[in-house]
Amino acid sequence: MILSNDEVVAAADRAFGVRCAAEDVATAVAEGANAEELAELCEQLVTLAKDAERLR
Repeated sequence: MILSNDEVVAAADRAFGVRCAAEDVATAVAEGANAEELAELCEQLVTLAKDAERLR
C-alpha cells in the first residue's frame, strides 16, 4: 500500500488524537473522576480509535 504525504499526515494526526484522548482518560482516573465523566471520555476515545484505524 502506498500512501500520499497528505494521507500519512492525516493518519499521524488521528493517532495523536487517540493518544491525547487516552491521556485524558488516565488523568481523569488519577484525579478521581466519576463514572459519568469516565464514560464520556471513554466514548470519545473509542470514537477516535475507530476513526484512526481507517485509512482514507
